[in-house]
Amino acid sequence: MANVTAYTSYGRGAGSARVRVFDWLDHLGLPPEGSDYLGGSSNGLGALARQSYRIPEAEVRVRRLAARGASGASIVSRQASPFSTGRLEARILTRAGRGVYDFDDALMLSQAGLSERLWPKARIWLRAVRAADVVVAGNDYLADAASVHSPAVTVIPSCVEPDDYKQKHHRDTEAPTAVWLGSPSTEDYLLRIARPLLAAHRNLGLRLVVISAGNRSLGDLDAMIERVQWRRDTFATDLLRGDFGIMPMPDNAWTRGKCAYKLLQYGAAALPSIGDDVGANTRVLALGNGYAARSDDDWYAAIESLLTEGAVGRAVRGASARTAVDEHYSFNAWTPAWKGALGLA
Repeated sequence: MANVTAYTSYGRGAGSARVRVFDWLDHLGLPPEGSDYLGGSSNGLGALARQSYRIPEAEVRVRRLAARGASGASIVSRQASPFSTGRLEARILTRAGRGVYDFDDALMLSQAGLSERLWPKARIWLRAVRAADVVVAGNDYLADAASVHSPAVTVIPSCVEPDDYKQKHHRDTEAPTAVWLGSPSTEDYLLRIARPLLAAHRNLGLRLVVISAGNRSLGDLDAMIERVQWRRDTFATDLLRGDFGIMPMPDNAWTRGKCAYKLLQYGAAALPSIGDDVGANTRVLALGNGYAARSDDDWYAAIESLLTEGAVGRAVRGASARTAVDEHYSFNAWTPAWKGALGLA
């Protein structure tokens, strides 16, 4: 199998780069050739400022790779440099034997902030989509946006390796627990469902485990939260602290581009899930026999139902979620499509 030259915005510590590129290279036994820029988990202005001495070397390296080109496949995930306007990504993609652009967020939308005014992600996205031989989108919503500018768009969802997760052995408990796994930047989504969560805490004894690198207060929810620090080598086991997983999310143009990755991780651990009925969540919850909520009342009713069903009911739903991941969202299920997108034998 030919090698793949990969350009990612971040290193393995960032979920997008890891899930969309590095996990695929590992799964197929391909060497991680290319550039992960500074290799960190963020390229925000603050993170860049802290490593400013490394930026010149990173810029020289990525631009030399782009100028050299590649006879095989080159895949660009999101962007190759935080200081690009899209011309760098277009050069990489057009000089490759097969140029593949991959994205899993609604990057086509204009964002706020200084870095966005100087180096707009929407402009990078547009130039990369137009230059690529193949565009790989994380869901149908993203694919529809890219199809306006490219005739070769394929959907490959974010995938998990089910065997990396232990499966929950459900049992009845006097201390029922929900689990939320995510980044500090999305912890605010929990505040959207504070009312049903706090009601379930008062009436049903519900607790909430938050697996995140964050540690800030979530107001009244702090009374029911146990914080667990996210670590790459322990998060999958930490999921088993919960009896079910939750994925609250507002319904807007940005969140419709999300790829429901939390729900897939819960499903891999054989946890039933509740999520807002938004974007990719809808299909994942339907396939995995989860609960899709549209209101606070829906959230409370779903929590109450899961606890009323008991361990046996949660085990059945958890098994359905695990089967859905195996069949529809695993690396094995999507290997032919990913290899096809990159033109690999």
